[in-house]
Amino acid sequence: MNYIIRDRSLITGQKNLEHLYTLKNFPVFMGCVDTSESNDIKADMAWDICRDTGFIQLRKLIPLDVLYFDQHAEGVGKIWQDHYAAFAKFLYKNKPGKNILEIGGAHDIIASNYMEFDSDVKWTIVEPNPQYIKNKKIKVIQGWFDDKFNTNESFDTIVHSHVFEHTYDPLKFIEHITKFLKLGQKHIFTFPRMEEMLKNNFTNCLNFEHTVFLTEPITEYILEKYGFKILSKEYYGNPHSVFYATEKIDLPTKEPVLGNKYSEYKKLFMSFINYHLNMVVDLNKKINSSAGPVYMFGAHIFSQYLIGFGLNTEKIVKILDNSAIKNGKRLYGTSLMVESPKILAGKGKVNVILKAGIYNEEIKKDILENINNQVTFW
Repeated sequence: MNYIIRDRSLITGQKNLEHLYTLKNFPVFMGCVDTSESNDIKADMAWDICRDTGFIQLRKLIPLDVLYFDQHAEGVGKIWQDHYAAFAKFLYKNKPGKNILEIGGAHDIIASNYMEFDSDVKWTIVEPNPQYIKNKKIKVIQGWFDDKFNTNESFDTIVHSHVFEHTYDPLKFIEHITKFLKLGQKHIFTFPRMEEMLKNNFTNCLNFEHTVFLTEPITEYILEKYGFKILSKEYYGNPHSVFYATEKIDLPTKEPVLGNKYSEYKKLFMSFINYHLNMVVDLNKKINSSAGPVYMFGAHIFSQYLIGFGLNTEKIVKILDNSAIKNGKRLYGTSLMVESPKILAGKGKVNVILKAGIYNEEIKKDILENINNQVTFW
C-alpha cells in the first residue's frame, strides 16, 4: 500500500514538525466487516505537532479508497438525530437559497430535515459511498469532492457536516470550495469541537479519519485566509459540534494572523495519551479480577483505541453496538464479534466497558432502563 506521507506543516508549509506519539499497528478502518481477520490492514498512527502554530497532524495517511472502502456512519442515536435537526434549522435560519450542494452526505438526514422547512429546495449530494441516500428528491453525484470534481451547475450554498475534519488538507479543501461560489454566496458547515473533545479525553477526536486537530482558532484562520466572513456561529451538545455560517467575500489584503498554540496543544495531547495509558492499566486489573462476563460497548474507534493502548481482550465476550449494520459482523482489526446490547437481557450481573465520549449517558440509560438494570459499567 502506498501511504501518503506528511512531512511538512499543513499550515506553514515548513518542515517544522515535532513527533508527539505513535500508536503501533492500529486498524486503518473503524467499522465492521464480515471478512477474515487476516485481510485487515494495520499501520502505525504517528502524530506530529507544528512548532510554529501548535497544529497537530497525522504523519502517515491511508489512501482514501482503503480508508473509506465501505460506509460505517449511520448516525444512530438521539444525539446524532438531534444534531441533524439542529443543523437543518441553523441552515434554514441563515437563508441558504434554493440550490444547495452537500459535500460528503453519507445519508440524506440533513436534507430531509431541511425539506421540512423548504420543500422546494434543490439538493445535490456528492459522496463516494451513497448507499444510504434514499430520498428521491436528492440528486446524487457518486465521487469525491477533490481537485478532480467539477460541475457546470451553480449553487447558492455549499454545505458539509462532519466532513471538514476528514479532509487530508483542510486549507486546500476550503480553497476548492471557493471555486464553486460567487461573492455573497454561502458556505455553511458543522464539525466536531475537537479542542473540547481532547480536553474530555474522547477517543473519537483524532484517528486515521480525523487526521488534523481542527480547533476553532485554526478554522477561523483558514476561513479568513480564503475569503470567508463568519455570519453566524452556534454550538451543539456538550461538547459535540460547532455550526458555522459564512459568506464568500474578497480575499484579505494581508495574511491573517494565527497565534502559536504549540505549548498548549502539546500539553493537551500528551495529557490525552497518558490518561488512556493509565485507564487501560486500571481496566485490565478489573478484567483480570472479574468473575462475571465482560462486554465492551462501541464497534468503532472507541474500542479500537482502548485495544491499541493495551486493553486485554481475552475475557471480552462481545462488542456491543446499536447499529443494525454492524450486528453479526467483526470489529475491524480485532477478533471480536458485534451484537446488539439486547443480548444482555436476562443475563443478570454483567460488566460493560463503556468509553464512548459524549454518548456514554445515552447508552447507559438505554441499557439500564430497557435491557438489563443489573449491568455494571466501567
